[in-house]
Amino acid sequence: MPPLPTDPIVPVILCGGTGSRLWPLSREGYPKQFWPLVSTGETPRTMLQDAAERARGPGFAPPVVVSGEAHRFLVAEQLREAGIADPRIILEPEARNSAAAIAAAAVLVGEEQPDAVLWIMAADAAVQDVPALLRALAIAAAAARTGRIATFGIRPTAPETGYGYIEAGGPLAGAEGAREIARFVEKPDAATAGAFLAGGRHLWNSGMFVATAGTLLAELQAHAPEVLAAARHAVAEGTRDLGFVRLGAGFAAAPSVSIDTAVMERTGLAAVVPCEPGWSDVGSWSSLWEIAPKDAEGNATTGPTALLGARRCYVRSEGILTAVVGLEDVVLVVTDDAVLACHRDRAQDVKKMVEQLKAARHKEATEHRRVYRPWGAYEGVALGERFQVKRITVRPGSKLSLQKHYHRAEHWVVVAGTAIVERDGERILLRENESVYMPLGCVHRLENPGMIPLTLIEVQAGSYLGEDDIVRLEDTYGRT
Repeated sequence: MPPLPTDPIVPVILCGGTGSRLWPLSREGYPKQFWPLVSTGETPRTMLQDAAERARGPGFAPPVVVSGEAHRFLVAEQLREAGIADPRIILEPEARNSAAAIAAAAVLVGEEQPDAVLWIMAADAAVQDVPALLRALAIAAAAARTGRIATFGIRPTAPETGYGYIEAGGPLAGAEGAREIARFVEKPDAATAGAFLAGGRHLWNSGMFVATAGTLLAELQAHAPEVLAAARHAVAEGTRDLGFVRLGAGFAAAPSVSIDTAVMERTGLAAVVPCEPGWSDVGSWSSLWEIAPKDAEGNATTGPTALLGARRCYVRSEGILTAVVGLEDVVLVVTDDAVLACHRDRAQDVKKMVEQLKAARHKEATEHRRVYRPWGAYEGVALGERFQVKRITVRPGSKLSLQKHYHRAEHWVVVAGTAIVERDGERILLRENESVYMPLGCVHRLENPGMIPLTLIEVQAGSYLGEDDIVRLEDTYGRT
């Protein structure tokens, strides 16, 4: 394996997207990059953590992560849990596709280190052979230092119609192991994909790129100046708080276009490094089945499941026992509030089902029962005409905003851990099995001063129980 350069490579992790084809697990409020879909063991890593782990250690700088505002604390917390030190988290005011996200990262890094090599990757892809990927990275980094923009071309193992393809050209002078790119090909039909597989010249487009910040900025200026101008403006007017880089509103002026369309298909500097790292974009339940360990009948299972006479199925349960009898080639995914059943051949159509659910205003299309907040999470237990019961979990050392409600009163019962409750200026220490009452309109705050998670049951009662009945008077996390 060629050695990585002395100057550290800067990982740029794109952490947007909703992963709607992996519904009901992946939803807008908690998409697939924050789930442990591939990693196993007692403490499995999420997709984001896996991506950060691949680019960690000697030869790598701390990562730059581009995310949406809504997921900022999920990103920060998962990187902290993984032991990733000093990440720079760029927050997009709205999603504008990969070209604008990459441009913002290149501007931010390029201001300090125009010669820095960026390794751009998605947060939600799976890689089974990381050493093979790092060998390809060393080749791509060498090409990048000669002024190229290198991508990773995955040698296809099947006539996949869900991926874009790259037709490889001749060897690239000055970068052994890299090749010219003859052309990019959009997602093909089955017959064309089969011909690509048989021909041996076409590679899957991984969506990973390696280039210096200066090269990317120059090519963006040449081929997508509107994207670069919006990114520069957004970085210039951006702010920094709580460890986040908040891009300015000018980011919205960027055309919504992929980096492939904006730059890679137009530049004369594109190169590809063929490799076989066991890569998958985990774009559907069928693709998860393909890379998952299987039993003797070809079934892949996760969670409490029982199968009898089933073959080539993907069965996943997030809680309740899920039994399957006599089914073949199906996907069955069970969460606490939704169930998906489909043929594996129709896994790509799950996205269409999500759109149908949205049109019918099913909240399950976008929201989980468990809702994550920067201080922890809450989930609904019961809902009536004028009452609601929630289970609230607060991380050690965290606290909620100082707030009040106009339409509801609240009862809190501690079931695990210790709480400090601030109520109209009074501070109350609560232990397990102790409770407190917050009358309508009182100013209150909940805090976990302990070393273990705080769990309590909250009973709300009132004429309106919506989440927007919160007046935040003071907030550690900069929310309004």
